[in-house]
Amino acid sequence: MISYRLAPALSACVLLAFGASASGQTNTSDKPTWWAKYEYLAANGPDTCTAQPTFSVGRNVNVSNECGPQSETYITINPARPKMLAAGSNEIFRLPMRGYFSSDGGSTWGGVDLPLPAPKGNGIDFGSDPSLAFDTRGNVFYSYIVVFFGNGNGVNATAMGVARSNDGGGTYPQFTLFSEEGGSGHFNDKPMIAVDTNLASPFRDSIYVAWDAATGGSTGGGVRFARSIDHGATFTVTRVDDPRGQGRAIGAAPFVGPNGEVYVAWNDFAANTIAFNRSLDGGITWGRPVVVSPKRLSFEIAIPAEFNRAALVYPACDADRSAGAHRSRLYCSWMDLTSAGNTDILSSFSDDQGHTWSAPQPVTDRLSGVDRFNHWLAVDPVTGEVNVSFYDTRNDTTGLGFMTDTYFSQSRTGGVSFLPNVRVTDVSSNEHDCSGVVPCAGINRGNQQGDYEGLASFGGVSHAIWTDSRAQLNPLTGCRTGLAMEEVFTATISGKR
Repeated sequence: MISYRLAPALSACVLLAFGASASGQTNTSDKPTWWAKYEYLAANGPDTCTAQPTFSVGRNVNVSNECGPQSETYITINPARPKMLAAGSNEIFRLPMRGYFSSDGGSTWGGVDLPLPAPKGNGIDFGSDPSLAFDTRGNVFYSYIVVFFGNGNGVNATAMGVARSNDGGGTYPQFTLFSEEGGSGHFNDKPMIAVDTNLASPFRDSIYVAWDAATGGSTGGGVRFARSIDHGATFTVTRVDDPRGQGRAIGAAPFVGPNGEVYVAWNDFAANTIAFNRSLDGGITWGRPVVVSPKRLSFEIAIPAEFNRAALVYPACDADRSAGAHRSRLYCSWMDLTSAGNTDILSSFSDDQGHTWSAPQPVTDRLSGVDRFNHWLAVDPVTGEVNVSFYDTRNDTTGLGFMTDTYFSQSRTGGVSFLPNVRVTDVSSNEHDCSGVVPCAGINRGNQQGDYEGLASFGGVSHAIWTDSRAQLNPLTGCRTGLAMEEVFTATISGKR
């Protein structure tokens, strides 16, 4: 276990105080041992610096341990049994989605393939874009898109899929396919899932999925939203962005407030804003979209650390469902470009159900020449702490920004300020080369880290999950390269007040 004590200011204060008084630290009949402290305080006054919180980062655990690349990671916590975790990732060389499950707080993991429907005709189909959420009954729901390919005909159709597990993610016997789109209408992409876990909510255990369907010539595209009130057996679909024209959106993120309010944010890359909408009746009706913030980056950017796939611009959002001072406050984070030309992670909050938002501010340490990308945000429903994880290039030794680590940032002031970042990974990754060898058989350049990573928080404990390439050249059987390539890793971050 790695322990990080974030107290440089405290160290300076202690050294100053004791450095000034060490020579006089003796015990005599007229000057007791505390006399030197008295002399210092009398001459200088008391310092006001205090210790910063301590974070402990657990060991980095290889979740997938599988031949071939996995990327785009997500993780969730069972609120009734916080040691029970479920996670997912894309499989790049294989057709199904991959699920992971742990009953010991992430120390050990099992793996399972998610169901796929029968392909169309003589084609194939595969899954992509994982996200997961538990309900209050212990069921976990795993959402993803299903892409149908024809034999030599390209994409025949796409559809949304949600699988349900009642054993913590070990098996997924229920699978629901809906919102199938074919031809040139539009392409379903980037679904995210949320469940109303508020025990007193009138919409308790309702399941919500949001995604974008903006490519193609149809005015029925835009940001789609699906709702299930029968534990994932059926879904009804509506549109939550402006229905008057074809949407241009990516990365829709649903989240739930403490009283059952439903929110969705997305990247409106046509208007170049982070956009937002709300429903106060369990996702049945929606208001008019508002702007969280304008931004500089429209859709994506090819930074050195993700030079081929490019880093995607999307929001990650959550609501404070705790009993704390900021209950009901909404938070969104996203990547944008700094004036210096690097990417950074910004955040904003709202205290009026998303009508207005605070000015964006970075969640990261102020460092020059560093890129941050593929973030996720989670608000602890017990403590109200705002947590963000992201890839970060500050430890790059190539001089070109290729190497990444996962870092963790936390706010205990309702998003007004963030504590110094904590390094989560204990080994850096490199998705550009293998110790200078380019191209490298251990790197899947088409996908690299994927479009996002995951984070889940509960009771002062957070679980980060990411794509890791430290073992990229390790031999493993079962795939065409015989190499581990990109693996899924996780670690536990515990905060102490």
